[in-house]
Amino acid sequence: MQRSNSRRAVQMGDQIMQVLASLLVQEVEDPTLQLVTITGVRLNRDFSIAEVLYTHIRGRSAEPEITKALTRAKGFLRTRLGKELKLRGIPDLRFQWDTFLEDMVYDAPPQADH
Repeated sequence: MQRSNSRRAVQMGDQIMQVLASLLVQEVEDPTLQLVTITGVRLNRDFSIAEVLYTHIRGRSAEPEITKALTRAKGFLRTRLGKELKLRGIPDLRFQWDTFLEDMVYDAPPQADH
Protein backbone atom coordinates (compact mmCIF):
# COMPACT_ATOMS: atom_id res chain seq x y z
CA MET A 1 0.00 0.00 0.00
CA GLN A 2 1.37 3.39 -1.01
CA ARG A 3 0.78 5.52 2.09
CA SER A 4 -0.10 9.16 1.86
CA ASN A 5 1.70 11.55 4.19
CA SER A 6 -0.29 14.62 3.17
CA ARG A 7 -1.82 16.79 5.84
CA ARG A 8 -5.29 15.90 4.56
CA ALA A 9 -4.55 12.15 4.85
CA VAL A 10 -3.26 12.58 8.39
CA GLN A 11 -6.32 14.62 9.41
CA MET A 12 -8.71 12.12 7.81
CA GLY A 13 -6.85 9.26 9.49
CA ASP A 14 -7.21 10.97 12.86
CA GLN A 15 -10.95 11.48 12.31
CA ILE A 16 -11.41 7.85 11.28
CA MET A 17 -9.44 6.72 14.34
CA GLN A 18 -11.62 8.79 16.69
CA VAL A 19 -14.88 7.52 15.17
CA LEU A 20 -13.75 3.88 15.17
CA ALA A 21 -12.59 4.11 18.79
CA SER A 22 -15.91 5.65 19.78
CA LEU A 23 -17.89 2.99 17.89
CA LEU A 24 -15.94 0.17 19.55
CA VAL A 25 -16.68 1.57 23.00
CA GLN A 26 -20.29 2.64 22.49
CA GLU A 27 -21.92 0.55 19.78
CA VAL A 28 -20.08 -2.69 18.99
CA GLU A 29 -21.49 -5.46 21.14
CA ASP A 30 -18.89 -8.16 20.44
CA PRO A 31 -17.20 -8.93 23.80
CA THR A 32 -14.01 -9.89 21.95
CA LEU A 33 -13.59 -6.24 20.95
CA GLN A 34 -13.81 -4.85 24.47
CA LEU A 35 -10.59 -3.11 25.47
CA VAL A 36 -9.32 -2.90 21.89
CA THR A 37 -7.34 0.30 21.43
CA ILE A 38 -7.19 1.91 17.99
CA THR A 39 -3.68 3.38 17.89
CA GLY A 40 -3.60 4.84 14.40
CA VAL A 41 -5.03 4.94 10.90
CA ARG A 42 -2.93 5.28 7.76
CA LEU A 43 -4.55 6.02 4.42
CA ASN A 44 -3.26 5.20 0.97
CA ARG A 45 -2.80 7.91 -1.65
CA ASP A 46 -6.33 7.81 -3.05
CA PHE A 47 -8.00 7.25 0.36
CA SER A 48 -9.49 3.93 -0.78
CA ILE A 49 -7.74 1.87 1.92
CA ALA A 50 -7.42 2.64 5.61
CA GLU A 51 -4.90 0.57 7.53
CA VAL A 52 -6.25 0.51 11.09
CA LEU A 53 -3.62 -0.18 13.75
CA TYR A 54 -4.78 -1.64 17.05
CA THR A 55 -3.59 -3.22 20.29
CA HIS A 56 -5.29 -5.06 23.13
CA ILE A 57 -4.56 -5.36 26.81
CA ARG A 58 -4.22 -9.18 26.49
CA GLY A 59 -1.24 -8.69 24.21
CA ARG A 60 -0.18 -10.20 20.92
CA SER A 61 -1.65 -13.62 21.76
CA ALA A 62 -5.12 -12.12 21.26
CA GLU A 63 -4.33 -10.83 17.75
CA PRO A 64 -5.87 -13.63 15.61
CA GLU A 65 -9.13 -13.64 17.56
CA ILE A 66 -9.43 -9.85 17.55
CA THR A 67 -8.57 -9.54 13.86
CA LYS A 68 -11.37 -12.01 13.04
CA ALA A 69 -13.83 -10.05 15.20
CA LEU A 70 -12.81 -6.74 13.62
CA THR A 71 -13.19 -8.25 10.16
CA ARG A 72 -16.69 -9.47 11.08
CA ALA A 73 -17.57 -5.93 12.26
CA LYS A 74 -16.05 -4.25 9.18
CA GLY A 75 -19.35 -3.70 7.33
CA PHE A 76 -20.99 -2.11 10.37
CA LEU A 77 -17.92 0.05 11.04
CA ARG A 78 -17.71 1.26 7.43
CA THR A 79 -21.43 2.09 7.34
CA ARG A 80 -21.20 4.09 10.58
CA LEU A 81 -18.02 5.82 9.39
CA GLY A 82 -19.82 7.00 6.27
CA LYS A 83 -22.67 8.41 8.36
CA GLU A 84 -20.47 10.04 10.99
CA LEU A 85 -17.94 11.62 8.63
CA LYS A 86 -20.27 12.15 5.65
CA LEU A 87 -17.70 10.66 3.29
CA ARG A 88 -18.41 10.16 -0.38
CA GLY A 89 -16.19 7.10 -0.55
CA ILE A 90 -15.60 5.04 2.55
CA PRO A 91 -12.15 3.42 2.62
CA ASP A 92 -11.75 -0.33 2.90
CA LEU A 93 -10.69 -1.08 6.47
CA ARG A 94 -7.67 -3.34 6.91
CA PHE A 95 -6.82 -4.23 10.48
CA GLN A 96 -3.26 -4.72 11.62
CA TRP A 97 -1.72 -5.25 15.05
CA ASP A 98 0.37 -2.22 16.06
CA THR A 99 3.90 -3.38 16.85
CA PHE A 100 5.23 0.08 17.78
CA LEU A 101 5.56 -0.59 21.51
CA GLU A 102 7.02 -4.05 20.94
CA ASP A 103 9.56 -2.59 18.52
CA MET A 104 10.52 0.05 21.09
CA VAL A 105 11.21 -2.59 23.74
CA TYR A 106 13.32 -4.75 21.43
CA ASP A 107 15.17 -1.82 19.86
CA ALA A 108 15.95 -0.10 23.15
CA PRO A 109 19.62 0.20 24.05
CA PRO A 110 20.77 -2.10 26.86
CA GLN A 111 20.55 -0.64 30.33
CA ALA A 112 23.86 -0.17 32.13
CA ASP A 113 24.11 -1.72 35.58
CA HIS A 114 25.45 0.62 38.26
